[in-house]
Amino acid sequence: MIYEFSNCTLDLARHELVRDGKIVHVEPQVFDILALFAEKAGSLITKDLLISDIWQGLSVSDSTISARMNAARKAIGDNGKDQRFIKTVPRRGFQFIAKVGQSHNQSAAPELGPDQPEQDIRFVSSTDGVKIAYARSGSGPGLIRVGHWLSHLELDWQCPVWRPFLDALGKTHTLYRYDQRGTGLSSREFEGLGIDEFVDDLEAVADASRLEKFPLFAASQAVPVAIAYAEKFPQRVSHLILYGGYAEGRAFRQPSQCDVDEQTVLSLIKAGWGQPEHTFAKAFTSLFMPDGTTEQIDSITRMQRESASPETAVRLRMLVDRFMVRDLLPKITTPTLVVHSRGDVIHPIDQGRILASEIPGARFVMLDSNNHIPIPQDPEWKKLMQVIEQFLGEGVPVT
Repeated sequence: MIYEFSNCTLDLARHELVRDGKIVHVEPQVFDILALFAEKAGSLITKDLLISDIWQGLSVSDSTISARMNAARKAIGDNGKDQRFIKTVPRRGFQFIAKVGQSHNQSAAPELGPDQPEQDIRFVSSTDGVKIAYARSGSGPGLIRVGHWLSHLELDWQCPVWRPFLDALGKTHTLYRYDQRGTGLSSREFEGLGIDEFVDDLEAVADASRLEKFPLFAASQAVPVAIAYAEKFPQRVSHLILYGGYAEGRAFRQPSQCDVDEQTVLSLIKAGWGQPEHTFAKAFTSLFMPDGTTEQIDSITRMQRESASPETAVRLRMLVDRFMVRDLLPKITTPTLVVHSRGDVIHPIDQGRILASEIPGARFVMLDSNNHIPIPQDPEWKKLMQVIEQFLGEGVPVT
């Protein structure tokens, strides 16, 4: 749904406010207030309704409500004195007095202009109301990087580990990526006991980005989410790129000689999540990227600390370790590329072989690397980017 009033457009699907043709970035709660006002234009919005709808019944002070109302007014070019759009009804509440139109226009998202930031961060509500932060960068046809454990849209953009990878994908595609629920800029509080909510989050981002058919890039525990989405919506996924992933969560598979069991990973998280000087940090990074530089290690450690609390990290780890999609593999009809590092100890190469051998027609590329996280100084980095580019560009078997 899109609401239009005066010089403003409020796009609920994209979680986007546009004023005078320019995007206005607002906090999710302020956006929700504007959406409520537009939906109930002309009606009285009481304090009780605000608290019930915006704060889910939590006790909030008058000063908090006042601060959010001031931010909402400022975002649409109003203020408490003029009250052109939002009128205060003394001792009763508020009223949205602008004339509001509605439309369901789902035209393609505009390209990033030269005066816009290198990445454009927005928010969308998933099926259960969890706010998912997603970003757009690059140019060309759309491609979605599926959200994975340990991400933060802003820190990713500054990270010497992830930024080169994002720039490489953005050279040929408009890249959409998002923070997994519970992490980064997405809602830190969330419900959910399985993979379905993660698939819903991906669906919400795809819909908000107005992508009809697009490739998916998924790494690590994002791989089963991408598989479940592709099985559910085969008509929307043009290519599947599955890097360092698995079909059977760690909790369901027998540890191999080069695999790390669940309890070891959880113990490391509980012991020193995000603590640069703790032994955990060295153990964690040595598992995920043994060839990482000091700068890269420090960046990933900072991302730990700022992307999620230790409790959330443990909870998410336990959830994704129980993702099981092996029964879906024979049902996948999307052209698929599976890439896996020979020495990956987070998800051993056996899991890559399962994916490639049980997805009909899938192509398998093995990297002579020990890194679970792709890093640009790895000799196999160039090969990784080349096979991805060829697969996306030609849609033919990769050799």
